Amino acid sequence: MNEAIPQLHTFDEPSLDAAFATLAEEVRTADTNDVEAFRLHWLGRKQGRLKLISEAWLKSAPPEAKKALGIRFNELKALVEYQLSPERLVKVPVSESGLIAEYATQGTISANLHKKQHPYPLDITLPGSLRTPGIPHPLLKTMHEIVSVFHHLGYSTNLGPQVESDFYNFEALNFPENHPARDTQDTLVIANQHGRPSRDRLLMRTHTSPVQIRTMIAQAPPIRIVIPGKVHRNDAADATHSPIFHQIEGLCVDTNITFSDLKGTLDHAMKALFGSDVKTRFFPSFFPFTEPSADVQISCIFCGGKGCRKCKHSGWIELLGCGMVDPAVFAAVTAERRKLNPADDAYDPEKITGFAFGMGVERIAMMLHGVSDIGHFYSGDMRFLEQFA
Repeated sequence: MNEAIPQLHTFDEPSLDAAFATLAEEVRTADTNDVEAFRLHWLGRKQGRLKLISEAWLKSAPPEAKKALGIRFNELKALVEYQLSPERLVKVPVSESGLIAEYATQGTISANLHKKQHPYPLDITLPGSLRTPGIPHPLLKTMHEIVSVFHHLGYSTNLGPQVESDFYNFEALNFPENHPARDTQDTLVIANQHGRPSRDRLLMRTHTSPVQIRTMIAQAPPIRIVIPGKVHRNDAADATHSPIFHQIEGLCVDTNITFSDLKGTLDHAMKALFGSDVKTRFFPSFFPFTEPSADVQISCIFCGGKGCRKCKHSGWIELLGCGMVDPAVFAAVTAERRKLNPADDAYDPEKITGFAFGMGVERIAMMLHGVSDIGHFYSGDMRFLEQFA
């Protein structure tokens, strides 16, 4: 049973000090062998002594005395909690009156409390907590490495939306209407687009090339950009294909840009990515938006060009496509720019030329890290990702 709470008739500083000093002495001399009984006696929710003190003193105190009374009440509560700690390790604050320090049972603890320090030093024999720092995903890391190579060549980075219109994704890039890529078997089309004009129908972009068109419409030459980003195709997932993957494309437009500039740029980029011993070679190819077009192969980084299973014993690995920008693309850009300025001829193919290239980030990441299945990048398996930490 709790003792009766004495009544406070005056709330000046000396009266408060005397009242709380009596209670602190009561806490200090209390028997704490029965911890639960001591806790209920002072901290019980219904009849705990601190609750009764709060009801008897705090609620009846005049407004000007509530702050001083509240400070002393919190010190008393902290002292009770301090007494409840078996190892006396509870760090409690020392405020203006030093009530806790005055009634601490050990002189050394009292001194430490006055200094606002923990009563016991750090135990350096205990094992430390292991903090594992986060790392970039291997695809993002590879993407940043590739982009960095072109940044050093003076290229800037441009980005664009993943949901594109047919005009930017196909029409302006010289894809004919019956091209297989425009079929829903290859392209993921947004639902309910049939009522729109064909050029305005929305789809998930199949390459980052639409950003090339957007950039040329918004900006006059010269242009030197790289375009990293996620693309979507209606492909079945297997060891080397995924319906979602990443590309990095590049575009350079200026006066007197030649195929030699394209070859020199990509040769430098491949050497920066795979090592100075890597060789490049170009084979004729076809892309609707470039003419002439080429596929780029590099000497096998696994066997040094001698021939192995990775390169199908040819000594070469096909890595990316490229070519000179088709004049039809410049014509589509000019048509859009002339909607704002009828006299615009910034992309007159008689005055300017350019080249473009594109590569898959996953393919390069798989080569650099020896990954055999593209699905590992999207599995979320920490055992796989931790290898890159």
